[in-house]
Amino acid sequence: MPHVRARNPRAEATARLGEGRVSAVLEPSRPAVNTGPWFADDPVAAGATAGDLVTPIKGSSRSWDSVVDAQPELAGFARDHWLANLKRIGAPPGSLAPTREALRSLAFYVLSPARQTANGKIGLRWTKGGFGTPFFGDDRQIRVQGDLLVVQDGEDVVSEPITTLRAAGKLVGVEPGAPSGIDFHDPPPEPDHNAALPVDPAAVAFLDDWFGFATLVLERLRAAAGRPEDTRVQLWPEHFDAAIEIGNADRGTRAGYGASPGDDAIDQPYLYVSPWTAQHGDHWNAPFGGAALTLGELIAAPDQAGAAAAFFGQCRDLLG
Repeated sequence: MPHVRARNPRAEATARLGEGRVSAVLEPSRPAVNTGPWFADDPVAAGATAGDLVTPIKGSSRSWDSVVDAQPELAGFARDHWLANLKRIGAPPGSLAPTREALRSLAFYVLSPARQTANGKIGLRWTKGGFGTPFFGDDRQIRVQGDLLVVQDGEDVVSEPITTLRAAGKLVGVEPGAPSGIDFHDPPPEPDHNAALPVDPAAVAFLDDWFGFATLVLERLRAAAGRPEDTRVQLWPEHFDAAIEIGNADRGTRAGYGASPGDDAIDQPYLYVSPWTAQHGDHWNAPFGGAALTLGELIAAPDQAGAAAAFFGQCRDLLG
């Protein structure tokens, strides 16, 4: 089994920069946030950091793009962490659908309940190698990294291959089950807790890239919207998609903006906009009443992040 180390993404990126600069990152970092309402860090916010802040948001005072231009030796690190020098999203392996559904079950029935017991929250995040919880409690994070389930407590890490919900719950310290007290719309069917979870590392690698890309383009969208305080980029376990909400509900402009790895509605990964109020016109032609930009369309785009921004921007304009 490969060695898994303790992680603190913000500290890792800041150490690469040096010279008094501080990095914002897309992944959750320590320390755990134990006050509401989010009980999680805002990965790309400046917060109380000092020094010259470097972010993955274009148009900021100093972006990772400009750093990579000046220091090309950082291009590989920036690329691997979706900070700059972006990799392209390619076609997924044929094992994506069963792996996606297995990890959706793991997210909903194990990872989210583990976080909920600490602070009442169920939202997850992209983490390098897959996805996981924000840090919670005494600097604990639970994450999927390749085909491993990883539990990090401060600097201590344990991991084991993903096999069943029962084994995952034992490692994490919870009895598998749906998050409590929430009336979910369309949650995943609960599998036998002892049934094997089919997890292909190649499919997890695709999901790692997909959710990393999604987090970047959604954080850029959130920045373009003025970084509203009432929304955060989160990976919602019931649908297994990364999303935020932007707009004014009273004016009919509020909508969910997100990235799905595929589902019963659309059988390939896609970006989407799902308005809170019914829309009319050819643009809103997705099965769920919103708009979608499929992976196939993204693969054909010369600039995938630019295509995502244009899609989200057009939808925002149409909503007013």
